[in-house]
Amino acid sequence: MLVELRQAATQVLLDRMELTDPPMPGQWFTHDQHSYLVIQRRHRYKLYSGRYELSSIVLLVKCQKQPADARFVGHGWVIGDAECRFNALSPLLRCAVLPDGPCDRCVHREVR
Repeated sequence: MLVELRQAATQVLLDRMELTDPPMPGQWFTHDQHSYLVIQRRHRYKLYSGRYELSSIVLLVKCQKQPADARFVGHGWVIGDAECRFNALSPLLRCAVLPDGPCDRCVHREVR
């Protein structure tokens, strides 16, 4: 499958490549020694013989190294302590109380 990498903020084309299983939004992946977080995934279709078929996928990505405290929890990646009541359960935001972390030194930590 043809996949285009584009910067999320500016839509600038970073690269085109062939991938068998493109990553979903909220996942990190590495390409050419760069780490990216997938923000959005768009599908492009073409009309063939009266039917639409998937022709390519556009990944809107943010150049970001995967944090050391990122964990895969059930539905996807989570930054920080997923057991904390204030955790956003998101790969983009750690929590509302202490967004920059780290979770182990937070005085507001409460179990869900």
